[in-house]
Amino acid sequence: MHALPLAAPANIDVWLAFYNEIDDRSLLAKYRELLTEDERAQQLRFYFADDRQRYLVTRALVRTVLSKYLPPAPAEWRFTANPYGRPMIANTEFRDCGLCFNISHARGLIALAISSHREIGVDVENIAAREVSLDIADHFFAPTEVAALAGVQPDRQQDRFFEYWTFKESYIKARGMGLSIPLEQFSFHFVDERWVDLTVQPELGDDGSRWRFWQFRPTAEHLLALCAERRGATAPTLTLRKAVPLISDTELQLPLLKASARW
Repeated sequence: MHALPLAAPANIDVWLAFYNEIDDRSLLAKYRELLTEDERAQQLRFYFADDRQRYLVTRALVRTVLSKYLPPAPAEWRFTANPYGRPMIANTEFRDCGLCFNISHARGLIALAISSHREIGVDVENIAAREVSLDIADHFFAPTEVAALAGVQPDRQQDRFFEYWTFKESYIKARGMGLSIPLEQFSFHFVDERWVDLTVQPELGDDGSRWRFWQFRPTAEHLLALCAERRGATAPTLTLRKAVPLISDTELQLPLLKASARW
């Protein structure tokens, strides 16, 4: 039974997999059976066990979740990439079905966003495992963001940096162009601690009001941002789920940290 009606782009689902929690060897073996020969070879090329586990569970998650929406069995999915490297469905009969998906992962967590006839981008970061120099903001953020970040209390600057970073990553991923979009040519403004607004410079050929944003804290260590194309005046229904591929999925009720100021 399909979880998201493809004819009505009113739903967005975000699937979360905590891949380090999956340690059943027989289950991991089933995941490998879902992969193509090229994917199995790619998994073995990773030097670190954490990377091999993440890659395997990511592929299993994408394949099993897509099969909740469309008929192919998990092992039957084939993928290609756009010119900027974004994964796309390659199965001929479903290439133009309107289903959009986007993937992100950080240490310990994989996020998969699914929508219908609506461009979407997701980014997740492990803010505990990744301390950054604020010099990165000087090089990559818009001047207004750099100035705002400098005014934040020092003990909040790391968190605020990742709030900017995850929003910016989710936007360029929703555009399908990744880091080919200069990060300094668009900026986020925190209206207050609950609301965010996007401004895009004219040279990017986009309108900030075209997009909606959400931000969540799936765990104390992880920050997640979601960007989705607006379709009509009504906000889409957003559902978050925790998944163990082939075993279970559970709906999550996560507090909303921030969202678009303009609805």
